[in-house]
Amino acid sequence: MTSVLATHHLTKRFGTKTVVNRLDLAVPQGAIFALLGDNGAGKSTTIRMLTGLLPPDGGRATLLGKDCWSAAVELRHRVGYVPEKPRFYDWMTVREIGWFTAGFHKAGFLANYMDLIDHFGLDAAAQLKTLSKGGYAKVGLALALAPDPEVLILDEPTSGLDLFTRRDFLRSMIDLAGDGRTILISSHGIAEIERIASHVGFLAEGKLLLAAPLDELRERFVRVRLNYAGAPPDPEALGKVLDRQVSGKHWQVDLQDPDRAALDALKEHGDAQDYEESPLSLEEMYTALLALFHKGGAKKVSKNGRHEREEIDEPDAEELEQLPQRRWERRRP
Repeated sequence: MTSVLATHHLTKRFGTKTVVNRLDLAVPQGAIFALLGDNGAGKSTTIRMLTGLLPPDGGRATLLGKDCWSAAVELRHRVGYVPEKPRFYDWMTVREIGWFTAGFHKAGFLANYMDLIDHFGLDAAAQLKTLSKGGYAKVGLALALAPDPEVLILDEPTSGLDLFTRRDFLRSMIDLAGDGRTILISSHGIAEIERIASHVGFLAEGKLLLAAPLDELRERFVRVRLNYAGAPPDPEALGKVLDRQVSGKHWQVDLQDPDRAALDALKEHGDAQDYEESPLSLEEMYTALLALFHKGGAKKVSKNGRHEREEIDEPDAEELEQLPQRRWERRRP
């Protein structure tokens, strides 16, 4: 399958701090790819490199077959971007910000924008400063969609929105992907993204813990529950053990990459009763992977599930805000 977005060993440093560390991603066409992780995991910095706002210090990122840094201006007309905290000229009206932005785009932008704000139920005459957070977010999405982009990149787009608005916003992503667009969405709200994502990548401290289609992840991370009559089962024989709980004769284990033959044998064993198996939620997967990451000291889990040792030297979110930004001012060739 063709990768619309790809990174190879993508790296970004601020001073001595490595914020994105040799990141390898591949996002296929038509996917809703969720880039998940806590605040400070490197999601926003990754997105700024993908949108040509930051040059990488190592590796490479491509969108639609073009380099994200050297071809950033060309990609502006093919890639829609909604930042975590969009900022507009708030004295303008909803209509005026569309007219102003249209001057930087090709013909048809303004007509598309007006159709979108009507679809979103926005008042074209309302000043931006009077809009709710949800309305402001919808203006940002309308501006990003007006060029009819092939790729849509959203950085924490539901941050600060109420529950109803978040759900409505996320449902609209499914419709957009159904129209053939490829969507990359970053979030630390893992549970709400699970309803719409087709592919998932987990980040921690700038490193990729795991990336795979969601259906594959649900096969690879499972929870087994049962009651046993005799001796309890040996969880180590069933796959990589993430967590185990025993209460009386009730036994539960969370597994990564379970041994299917071993699980089938366990189900048929006479001592195993009331056998249940279910996939872990995305949040439970991330919690387990993060625990393994920190337990390993400086390990990461790559997309093939193997471990590689690397040094950890990343800032937290507060430190990142205070770091020198002189590299940001580097001019494109």
